[in-house]
Amino acid sequence: MAEDIASLSIGQVAERTGLSVHALRFYEQEGVFVDPVRRGAGGRRVYSQNDVDWLTVCIILRASGMPLPALRRYADLVRAGAGNEEERLALLREHRERVTGQIGKLTQCLDLIGFKVGVYEDLLDEARRAVEPGRPRPSDGGDAPASTPGTSA
Repeated sequence: MAEDIASLSIGQVAERTGLSVHALRFYEQEGVFVDPVRRGAGGRRVYSQNDVDWLTVCIILRASGMPLPALRRYADLVRAGAGNEEERLALLREHRERVTGQIGKLTQCLDLIGFKVGVYEDLLDEARRAVEPGRPRPSDGGDAPASTPGTSA
């Protein structure tokens, strides 16, 4: 029997979104949903595909570092409907600037890590070449090469 996409349980939405049941309840309590979560028989929460689609946007915004108050504000603006697009745009542009700054910092970190990986790969390659068959092994004494600048941990 085909699943009714318009009537999803909290467990089904948790499975589809990767959010916990607790997180879904928390998002509802915090006013993150655009539409009120409907209640079915026995007061159980019932979600629509639109709710899942909206949660997907929220998950991406949160993963990108959008603070919960900003996400809540964005949901408030969307919920209010047409006429506040400039404010939505400003909110998203501000967040984009934060994300762009984070990417810049992470790129610097990645560059340093890449440099350090290269240093250690070179050191290990040199050590392997030094102990290849037919070549004498360096002694434990003073035969080891001096450390190269910038290679310390």
